[in-house]
Amino acid sequence: MKKTKITYWIFTGILSALTLLGAIPDLLSTPEALTVFKHLGYPAYLSPFLGLAKILGVVAILVPRFPRLKEWAYAGLFFDFTGAMYSGMAVGDPMPQWAAISVAYILLFGSYVFYHRLAAAKENAALTYVR
Repeated sequence: MKKTKITYWIFTGILSALTLLGAIPDLLSTPEALTVFKHLGYPAYLSPFLGLAKILGVVAILVPRFPRLKEWAYAGLFFDFTGAMYSGMAVGDPMPQWAAISVAYILLFGSYVFYHRLAAAKENAALTYVR
Protein backbone atom coordinates (compact mmCIF):
# COMPACT_ATOMS: atom_id res chain seq x y z
CA MET A 1 0.00 0.00 0.00
CA LYS A 2 2.95 2.32 0.62
CA LYS A 3 4.09 2.14 -3.03
CA THR A 4 0.56 2.85 -4.18
CA LYS A 5 0.31 5.86 -1.90
CA ILE A 6 3.65 7.27 -3.03
CA THR A 7 2.77 6.77 -6.70
CA TYR A 8 -0.63 8.37 -6.18
CA TRP A 9 0.93 11.44 -4.58
CA ILE A 10 3.56 11.77 -7.30
CA PHE A 11 0.93 11.77 -10.05
CA THR A 12 -1.48 13.93 -8.06
CA GLY A 13 1.17 16.42 -6.93
CA ILE A 14 2.50 17.05 -10.41
CA LEU A 15 -1.02 17.17 -11.87
CA SER A 16 -2.12 19.66 -9.20
CA ALA A 17 0.94 21.88 -9.64
CA LEU A 18 0.64 22.04 -13.41
CA THR A 19 -3.11 22.62 -13.29
CA LEU A 20 -2.70 25.43 -10.77
CA LEU A 21 0.06 27.01 -12.86
CA GLY A 22 -2.41 27.16 -15.74
CA ALA A 23 -5.42 28.17 -13.65
CA ILE A 24 -4.00 31.17 -11.80
CA PRO A 25 -3.36 33.27 -14.94
CA ASP A 26 -6.86 32.38 -16.16
CA LEU A 27 -8.40 33.39 -12.83
CA LEU A 28 -6.51 36.69 -12.82
CA SER A 29 -7.24 37.30 -16.53
CA THR A 30 -3.61 38.07 -17.27
CA PRO A 31 -2.83 39.47 -20.72
CA GLU A 32 -1.13 36.19 -21.68
CA ALA A 33 -4.19 34.14 -20.72
CA LEU A 34 -6.52 36.49 -22.55
CA THR A 35 -4.31 36.30 -25.65
CA VAL A 36 -4.71 32.52 -25.65
CA PHE A 37 -8.48 32.82 -25.18
CA LYS A 38 -8.70 35.32 -28.04
CA HIS A 39 -6.58 33.07 -30.27
CA LEU A 40 -8.94 30.16 -29.56
CA GLY A 41 -11.99 32.33 -30.21
CA TYR A 42 -13.32 32.34 -26.65
CA PRO A 43 -14.69 35.41 -24.87
CA ALA A 44 -12.50 36.99 -22.18
CA TYR A 45 -15.18 36.55 -19.50
CA LEU A 46 -14.71 32.77 -19.70
CA SER A 47 -11.12 32.99 -18.45
CA PRO A 48 -11.77 33.65 -14.73
CA PHE A 49 -14.59 31.10 -14.67
CA LEU A 50 -12.36 28.33 -16.05
CA GLY A 51 -9.50 29.40 -13.76
CA LEU A 52 -11.72 29.13 -10.70
CA ALA A 53 -13.17 25.81 -11.87
CA LYS A 54 -9.67 24.35 -12.28
CA ILE A 55 -8.62 25.56 -8.82
CA LEU A 56 -11.74 24.08 -7.23
CA GLY A 57 -11.09 20.83 -9.08
CA VAL A 58 -7.56 20.64 -7.70
CA VAL A 59 -8.82 21.38 -4.18
CA ALA A 60 -11.44 18.63 -4.50
CA ILE A 61 -8.81 16.13 -5.59
CA LEU A 62 -6.38 17.07 -2.81
CA VAL A 63 -8.85 17.17 0.08
CA PRO A 64 -9.37 13.79 1.75
CA ARG A 65 -12.84 12.22 1.80
CA PHE A 66 -15.72 13.28 -0.45
CA PRO A 67 -15.21 10.50 -3.03
CA ARG A 68 -18.12 11.58 -5.22
CA LEU A 69 -16.77 15.13 -5.39
CA LYS A 70 -13.37 13.73 -6.39
CA GLU A 71 -14.99 11.78 -9.23
CA TRP A 72 -16.64 14.97 -10.49
CA ALA A 73 -13.35 16.85 -10.20
CA TYR A 74 -11.50 14.21 -12.20
CA ALA A 75 -14.24 14.32 -14.83
CA GLY A 76 -14.14 18.12 -14.93
CA LEU A 77 -10.39 18.18 -15.45
CA PHE A 78 -10.72 15.53 -18.17
CA PHE A 79 -13.28 17.70 -19.98
CA ASP A 80 -11.08 20.78 -19.53
CA PHE A 81 -8.05 19.02 -21.02
CA THR A 82 -10.14 17.57 -23.83
CA GLY A 83 -11.60 20.99 -24.62
CA ALA A 84 -8.14 22.55 -24.62
CA MET A 85 -6.78 19.90 -26.98
CA TYR A 86 -9.75 20.10 -29.32
CA SER A 87 -9.64 23.90 -29.34
CA GLY A 88 -5.99 23.84 -30.33
CA MET A 89 -6.72 21.40 -33.13
CA ALA A 90 -9.74 23.38 -34.31
CA VAL A 91 -7.84 26.64 -34.77
CA GLY A 92 -5.01 24.89 -36.58
CA ASP A 93 -2.30 25.04 -33.94
CA PRO A 94 0.64 22.79 -34.79
CA MET A 95 0.64 19.36 -33.21
CA PRO A 96 3.42 20.00 -30.64
CA GLN A 97 1.34 22.79 -29.06
CA TRP A 98 -1.76 20.74 -28.42
CA ALA A 99 -0.05 17.36 -28.09
CA ALA A 100 1.63 18.59 -24.90
CA ILE A 101 -1.76 18.15 -23.25
CA SER A 102 -1.09 14.41 -23.50
CA VAL A 103 1.15 14.83 -20.46
CA ALA A 104 -1.84 16.23 -18.56
CA TYR A 105 -3.91 13.22 -19.61
CA ILE A 106 -1.21 10.82 -18.38
CA LEU A 107 -0.99 12.60 -15.03
CA LEU A 108 -4.77 12.71 -14.69
CA PHE A 109 -5.15 9.05 -15.60
CA GLY A 110 -2.33 8.03 -13.23
CA SER A 111 -3.78 10.02 -10.35
CA TYR A 112 -7.25 8.59 -10.96
CA VAL A 113 -6.10 4.96 -11.22
CA PHE A 114 -3.92 5.14 -8.12
CA TYR A 115 -6.64 6.97 -6.18
CA HIS A 116 -8.91 4.00 -6.80
CA ARG A 117 -6.18 1.49 -5.98
CA LEU A 118 -5.51 3.32 -2.72
CA ALA A 119 -9.21 3.40 -1.87
CA ALA A 120 -9.53 -0.34 -2.58
CA ALA A 121 -6.46 -1.10 -0.45
CA LYS A 122 -7.89 0.94 2.44
CA GLU A 123 -11.21 -0.86 2.11
CA ASN A 124 -9.51 -4.27 2.11
CA ALA A 125 -7.45 -3.28 5.15
CA ALA A 126 -10.60 -2.18 6.97
CA LEU A 127 -12.35 -5.45 6.13
CA THR A 128 -9.34 -7.46 7.31
CA TYR A 129 -9.26 -5.50 10.56
CA VAL A 130 -12.97 -6.17 11.20
CA ARG A 131 -12.68 -9.92 10.76
